[in-house]
Amino acid sequence: MPQTDARWYQIGFQSAFLLFGTLVLGWQQEWWRLVLIIATCLSVQVFFIWRGLQNLQSFRSALITALGLCLLLRTSEWWVLVLAGAVAISSKFFIKINGKHIFNPANIGIVAAIFFTGKAWISPGQWGSDTLYPISILIAGFIVCYKVKRAQTGFIFLGILFALEFAKRYLFLGWPMDLVLHRFSSGSLLVYALFMITDPMTTPNHKLARMVWATILALLTFILSARYQIYEAPVWALFLLSPFTPLFDKLFQANKFEWKQNTKVKLYETQK
Repeated sequence: MPQTDARWYQIGFQSAFLLFGTLVLGWQQEWWRLVLIIATCLSVQVFFIWRGLQNLQSFRSALITALGLCLLLRTSEWWVLVLAGAVAISSKFFIKINGKHIFNPANIGIVAAIFFTGKAWISPGQWGSDTLYPISILIAGFIVCYKVKRAQTGFIFLGILFALEFAKRYLFLGWPMDLVLHRFSSGSLLVYALFMITDPMTTPNHKLARMVWATILALLTFILSARYQIYEAPVWALFLLSPFTPLFDKLFQANKFEWKQNTKVKLYETQK
């Protein structure tokens, strides 16, 4: 029996988190800003579909990118949202190697907004401190990652990053364990770990390569955060590591992930 396209699961979960954050947690996020991000991403996608570079089913991926930007990116300027959405979708078509786009679209959109404008940021505190939210994100993220066979990527990243933070904050600096755990209850970090770095189109093709890749990503995130005090360390770590993904694909040979173009979509990946 064919499986449902995993992108529908991710769209559903991201939409639920966005509605919950806006309606229940009281995020200071006007509705028109959310509409502007989504409209920008879908409009740019329409242009490339019109140019014959993708088909109508690619709207699903564009909507996932738009929802990711809605969940993570914050700015007081409307044009920054347009810039982020346009860069995010366009990057899939302009920055490619061997037919595979290099950067996660939402990731490069956020980096472009932060770096080029200085008027954008990520707000991890918006998720509050209730443990229900992190648990919900973990469950939802696991379902999506399992569907695309990328569960080990997100959880290896979180596990190694936690071990490093535990060693430094708890064992070396003597922080209370509650403070160490609090750093990992951020909804932004979990959304990033389970919905962004597990993107099957931009992670290494081979399972072993993804494990090594996730380990390096955790180490880089820790260094940027602990040594250089970079607030958006996970986002920058992914951006810096992404150009090396083609090297992983060359060293660890495996078939490239593809979405099957059917109404009922079955995901597959063949490892050598």
